[in-house]
Amino acid sequence: MTAAAEAGPVVEVKETLTVQIKTLPHFEGLSIPQYMTEGASGVDLLAACQSPVVLQPGDRVLVPTGIVVSLPPGTEAQIRPRSGLAIKHGITLLNTPGTIDADYRGEIQIIMINHGKDAFTVTRGMRIAQMVFARVVKARLEVVDNLDGTCRGAGGFGHTGH
Repeated sequence: MTAAAEAGPVVEVKETLTVQIKTLPHFEGLSIPQYMTEGASGVDLLAACQSPVVLQPGDRVLVPTGIVVSLPPGTEAQIRPRSGLAIKHGITLLNTPGTIDADYRGEIQIIMINHGKDAFTVTRGMRIAQMVFARVVKARLEVVDNLDGTCRGAGGFGHTGH
């Protein structure tokens, strides 16, 4: 069996999205966000902090990325934590997933929090989050007197016992 066969079939992506990106002066010297593997869902975002930022346990901080994006109408960018930072250090993101709306033109900044037991240092160029692009469906909300019934009904919060 070849290495390619062991890795599984290559999935061809049928749709791509063009996203314009602008870098800010404090981004200088960093790499443009990129997919780290062929099958990655999101691009990695880097810390564009000028000096190290120490996150004590329980602390939260806003970390700049040095980039601004222009998303096509009908799309969003979701900002998600990196699993490696979460399992190894207890570092995650607040407001997860964060949403970058198509009409937002400010710098993407990452709200990081330390749920770990030790201080964690964010350094310039560190991969701190991932950004996943998605289509958005707009809803037309309709007020009604009654909703259709289901077997589940209002059951939630572990009501099935699992």
